[in-house]
Amino acid sequence: MCVCSLWGGSVINLGTKKHRDKYFEGINNLEYLGCFAMTELHHGSNVQGIQTIATFDPLTDEFVITTPNDGAIKWWIGNAAVHGKFATVFAKLMLPTHDSKVVSDMGVHAFIVPIRDLKTHQTLPGVEINDCGHKVGLNGVDNGALRFRDVRIPRDNLLNRFGDVSRDGTYTSPLPTINKRFAATLGELVGGRVGLAYTSVGVLKIAATIAIRYSLIRQQFGPPKQPEISILDYQSQQHKLMPMLASTYAFHFATVNLIKKYAEMKKTHDEQLVADVHALSAGLKSYVTSYTAKSLSVCREACGGHGYAAVNRFGSLRNDHDIFQTFEGDNTVLLQQVAGDLLKQYQEKFRGGTFAVTWNYLRESMNTYLSQPNPVTSRWEGEDHLRDPKFQLDAFRVIFYLFLKYPLAREYRNFIILSIFYYQTRYIHG
Repeated sequence: MCVCSLWGGSVINLGTKKHRDKYFEGINNLEYLGCFAMTELHHGSNVQGIQTIATFDPLTDEFVITTPNDGAIKWWIGNAAVHGKFATVFAKLMLPTHDSKVVSDMGVHAFIVPIRDLKTHQTLPGVEINDCGHKVGLNGVDNGALRFRDVRIPRDNLLNRFGDVSRDGTYTSPLPTINKRFAATLGELVGGRVGLAYTSVGVLKIAATIAIRYSLIRQQFGPPKQPEISILDYQSQQHKLMPMLASTYAFHFATVNLIKKYAEMKKTHDEQLVADVHALSAGLKSYVTSYTAKSLSVCREACGGHGYAAVNRFGSLRNDHDIFQTFEGDNTVLLQQVAGDLLKQYQEKFRGGTFAVTWNYLRESMNTYLSQPNPVTSRWEGEDHLRDPKFQLDAFRVIFYLFLKYPLAREYRNFIILSIFYYQTRYIHG
């Protein structure tokens, strides 16, 4: 993942034709092993807060990459400690003004920085590399720390799809603001989350398979004077494993669908599809990885003492998978983003409207979900109805609106109270 998705993906997706022409073949044949240097010792989720600096020097037509303090050391960088020869370094682009006394902060940009000699593999001047040490899991990945002491790189090493600097130091971008450029940059890196969600489902499949197979052949207790029975025949074991099996199928189809959407997004660059993939990847990555982490413990316990044996892999799976909840976006932060996006989309329907417009929309399109506890409740209990995909989809929509309506109801309650207070103040008290 470090080489193909992160390092290679950043060059392909954030760079332009000149970068693809120069680096793609070397990345593809693994000659140009690289790493993805975004996270710093003091900044992870808050990418806009990173402190590494890339200052343009118009005299030499170069960028100077600087780590200003210990907190700005690039940390947990996969493939950096041993193998990486290049790094995609995320840094704040600083442009000097005409009098060269003040610099302008143009926001976070990505730069290709060589860190080791291609022939000797020796660390290049100005670059300091250290190993982050033994980890809880994934010790096959050489996570390292990178410090840059005024490392100079050519101006062309700026990955300039969303922002460029000319020879005279003029900055240009197809996007008008720092925030839009930042959002576009991170949006191109969503493939990592898509891959993590799919990989996490793979881990869940392995764990569920081991636990269910064991439960089929493990026999304990039984009727008096009768052979012992499979522990999977006990409801307590079924309650542990059967919902997990069903969820695994659901997660498989959901992540496969996400991969298809991601592939279509890369082809079409449709704005709505970009937004959908961003939200779906954040939601699925966070939910699936958290579910898998909990399920690994359930599977281990379902196998009793034998589940604690290293040969049965639950320990290594749990340790290697645990970090899935943190890298490529902390799960708590991602879930908050998804919730915020849903509320924002809903609120967009009322932007610029009067209270009457808002109320009419609520009454017409949400009346069912706001007034009835479960609008899909019916007397139909036949197998055809319960297995009908439309019924199942309607049931999920009910759950969605139930979760969405409560914060919205509180918000509009407060809106109504404030409106009444304003009316009373304006018209009653003069």
